[in-house]
Amino acid sequence: MRRREGEALLAALPAGALVVAMDLGGHMPDSEGLAALLTRWEESGKTLAFVIGGAEGLDPLVQARADQRLSLGPMTWPHFLVRGMLAEQLYRAQAIRANHPYHRGWRP
Repeated sequence: MRRREGEALLAALPAGALVVAMDLGGHMPDSEGLAALLTRWEESGKTLAFVIGGAEGLDPLVQARADQRLSLGPMTWPHFLVRGMLAEQLYRAQAIRANHPYHRGWRP
């Protein structure tokens, strides 16, 4: 199952994309750190593609293709929730980059 899902993910990736695998063992930046990573990734000029595995996790071939590994923390989350959480963090990162008050970084 994981192999078939991995093959489908790899086939769906745009050619030459910068691939970020959502992985429990990946880098865990704070929101400001993710904003900085997004800036760096966008400056690469490559299409940015995030891959989220299913219940069995990401196939090793997908992990090998990934340019970066990113984690939303040490807890395990259902892949459907990860989609929403990642979308919110990308929105937050964009707000930080635009100096919009959404992030409220001043709060402890």
